[in-house]
Amino acid sequence: MSQQGVEDDEADLTRKQRREQAREQRKALEEEAAAGAKRKARLTQLGIVVAVVVAVVVVILIATGGGGTKKIAPHSTEASQTTAAVNKLVAGIPQNGNTLGNPNAPVTLQYFGDLECPICKEFTLGALPTIIQKWVRTGKVKIEYRSLETATREPEVFKTQQVAALAAGKQNKMWNFVETFYHEQGEEDSGYVNESYLQGLAQQVPGLNLATWTSDRSNAELVNQVSSDAQAANNAGFTGTPSFLIGKTGGTPSKLEYSSLTDPTSFNEAIEKLLKA
Repeated sequence: MSQQGVEDDEADLTRKQRREQAREQRKALEEEAAAGAKRKARLTQLGIVVAVVVAVVVVILIATGGGGTKKIAPHSTEASQTTAAVNKLVAGIPQNGNTLGNPNAPVTLQYFGDLECPICKEFTLGALPTIIQKWVRTGKVKIEYRSLETATREPEVFKTQQVAALAAGKQNKMWNFVETFYHEQGEEDSGYVNESYLQGLAQQVPGLNLATWTSDRSNAELVNQVSSDAQAANNAGFTGTPSFLIGKTGGTPSKLEYSSLTDPTSFNEAIEKLLKA
């Protein structure tokens, strides 16, 4: 083969190699483009899934009131169960304003609480039912509920909710309102107490005249009562809730040092001691 032929063959080979390289490059680019398209599709699908999950979470939070708080509708099954439980606790026991029990009971227990206080709820569901059944229902003890701001973060919210309870007391229904509040208490610091919440509680109190209750909430005497309770708590040196004073009715009360809020033993002992004195 001539030198020229050899050179032509080498040139053909070089062109062929270039074409092969070009094809390989195009193939690589096409594969890369295809892979990129798949990645983009997967990311789009993932984005859709994330958006759906976020939407579901938002819906759940809205439905539950946010922060793990679930508001109970006034005429729901849960509301009916709460009303039944509270009625079982206090029905048939005399009420007068903030007081539960026979006005002539020989022993008076003053209970300082904050309606948003979860420890007060512990007492309500723990030792209190036994105390009411054993001592209050039998006419030996009366309990005065008094206000002390500890758990509620906003002073105006505290005043509003406590006055709402005292307004129910103008119709001798305060203890129904207070116990319903504790039974349906929301998560602390979640901001669950608003006008809708308070109205819902009032609607669960049997026999409460809502128009009268609403009007009584503007009574300046009730605001003064909240302030008076705070002063009494300060005089007693109380900084937390629940706190208690106990004594002979009409006498000077003293602090009740309890050992448990779920076991009524320390309350029973203090009451028995006063009754024997």
